[in-house]
Amino acid sequence: MTIRQKIFEIVQPDRGQSPASRIFDWTITILILLSVVSVFIITFDLPRPFMRSLFIFEQVASAIFTIEYILRLATADLLYPESGAIRARVRYFFSPMALIDLAAILPFWLPMFLPCSMLALRALWLFRLLRIFKLNRYCEALSSVGEVLAERKRELLGSLFSVVLMMLVSSLLMYSAEHDAQPEVFRNAFSGLWWAVCTVTTIGYGDIYPVTVVGRLLGAFIAISGIAALAIPTGIVSAGLTERLSREARVEQELRRQRNVDDAHGEELARQRGKDDDHDRILREHGELLKAISEKLDKLSSH
Repeated sequence: MTIRQKIFEIVQPDRGQSPASRIFDWTITILILLSVVSVFIITFDLPRPFMRSLFIFEQVASAIFTIEYILRLATADLLYPESGAIRARVRYFFSPMALIDLAAILPFWLPMFLPCSMLALRALWLFRLLRIFKLNRYCEALSSVGEVLAERKRELLGSLFSVVLMMLVSSLLMYSAEHDAQPEVFRNAFSGLWWAVCTVTTIGYGDIYPVTVVGRLLGAFIAISGIAALAIPTGIVSAGLTERLSREARVEQELRRQRNVDDAHGEELARQRGKDDDHDRILREHGELLKAISEKLDKLSSH
């Protein structure tokens, strides 16, 4: 195994089973969690030495994440062996997880090369929260949810499109019903859209609400319809997770059954080998006995 192959086995969480791979996975996972926690800590008014320590930690973590990104990019041709060296790296560069890795390290490197205002620096600082999505590599539960979302994306997009369409229609209907009674509240269709979002999602801030009879009837109908509409994506994801768990359970059961068959076959082979060994031992004993009898007969005949 070459050095690049060893590096590939270490940095790929689903490939490497060596102690070095497990140490690498745990190190990256801990750094991700600590980095996300530090984003919240820096919002407090803390002593300067403590803030300096957080800044040093951010430098170390960003350097490690950068090395991780470079190593994954350098071994991309081993991840996509069917593609060429350059094409494999381009393919990996535009993959979702690689884009998340790149976005997670850009807030550290961009201010070194580009002039940024305080507002831009603050926005880049918040980009560090994207590092939480790097846990998708190391957390099987998050990975399962992501795979289910990818498998059911057509159904989810269809249901979300229906919800958005319902919100748009609801905003126009509510604007038509309430604009004359509350022109300062429902000034345009966008005001109705804000009300539709708050109502369909059952948030209900109360800053905008209908006062006419028609508006209240529409509001009640839209609120009930919104509950049913939002339950559809939840049901799709739940059904996908249930199907995935059932599929994994069947695979595990089949593997267990195959292991039992292999164990039984191995025991049968062991018993057969034992019988063969006994048979060989008996043949050897018979051969030695016949040889001894033949030697005694030869001696008697010579006398």
